[in-house]
Amino acid sequence: MLEDFISLFQTGFYLKVWRFALVTWPVWLPLFLVSLLFHTWFSYKRREWLKKQGSILLEIRIPKNTDKSPAAMEMVIEGIWEDVIGSLTGAYLGGELRDVFSLEIASIGGEVKFFIWSFPKWKNIIESRIYTHYPGAEVIEVEDYAVKVIFDPEKMNLWGITTRLVKPDAYPIKTYIDFELDKGNKEQEEIVDPLAPVLEYLGTLKPGEQAWIQILIQGHRKEGFQDIRLFSKPDWREGIKKEIKKIIEEEPFIKPEVGQPASLFNLTKIQADTIASIQRNSAKLAFDSMLRVVYVAPKEIYVRTRGVGIIGSMRQFGSKTLNGIRPHKFIPGIVYPWEDFLDIRRRYNQRTLLEAYKRRSVFNVPFKHVFGKPYVLTTEELATIFHFPGATVTTPTLTRVPSKRAEAPSNLPI
Repeated sequence: MLEDFISLFQTGFYLKVWRFALVTWPVWLPLFLVSLLFHTWFSYKRREWLKKQGSILLEIRIPKNTDKSPAAMEMVIEGIWEDVIGSLTGAYLGGELRDVFSLEIASIGGEVKFFIWSFPKWKNIIESRIYTHYPGAEVIEVEDYAVKVIFDPEKMNLWGITTRLVKPDAYPIKTYIDFELDKGNKEQEEIVDPLAPVLEYLGTLKPGEQAWIQILIQGHRKEGFQDIRLFSKPDWREGIKKEIKKIIEEEPFIKPEVGQPASLFNLTKIQADTIASIQRNSAKLAFDSMLRVVYVAPKEIYVRTRGVGIIGSMRQFGSKTLNGIRPHKFIPGIVYPWEDFLDIRRRYNQRTLLEAYKRRSVFNVPFKHVFGKPYVLTTEELATIFHFPGATVTTPTLTRVPSKRAEAPSNLPI
């Protein structure tokens, strides 16, 4: 049996492959070793740089009666957009990276809270932005709720997902402008907040259950040599022209006559509105993003359908004519007994997801692109998914400030 298996690699084709590898090893072996050396060096320096930065978690307690539209949160997010790495020396010798932020909504036993995670140097800027646009809010530095969870597979269960976009980055999701939340003349009872179903569902969790929504963001840019890339990666706007051209030339309702150029006049109103949404979105600041969800609970109260419920509460952000956020990978996923002896693979995936969540890692080491690759969301899209709801959202367990505070302190930096 073993001899038959070995004989498979002794055919003429494989003998030529082995011969070629032996003859050319002075070329490919040094390249392989140099590549391995560079990868190890950059991984080490980036880990070291990230460790030096530290982190803070800010809980935002929103005003009881806020009348701000998501446009206020869009301006908050615009204030933390930063795509600069630094010098080449810093990138190659110091391991410097673009700053990472995490916008989070967590339900701790049904109590719903808003958080922003960042490097400590951003604390004053985030505070000043929040106080400027939400004068009645409270911003408090708190202990990390995720770090408190120590996963014990014998006593608890953990489920999660990573996400991706349904269509290319050029297409926006359904935003607060599409829901007409940018119009300040609407009566409270007429306001339909797309975040309301998410908050209401998170508020139904029972004591002991925890569900976390994490939106990791990093300023988007065209990547090149400064990003440790031999070949450049284009800006996301490169794909916008391609998608608009595709709609005009390949998907018009009325096909132009032979020899006639495609025109906007051949499009339906829906197609024209789609192009308008793409163009509006392209004018906004963009972030590389990853939305992921984690649900964890003791085995005796763990509810298998919780994860599906969280995803279902986010469907309103999608549109057939625009874009949407959909599950990419389920963790731990469906693993059959014969595929995973003693649940080793299942538990490894659960621990990896939890550790990646705690470290807010997806763009860089140690969990770069774990369970999925980032996609592009603009400030408008992010403000739709993460904003402080008004009085129309009546989730009783949503943490709010009971009374209005004074204006923001005058000594905060702008």
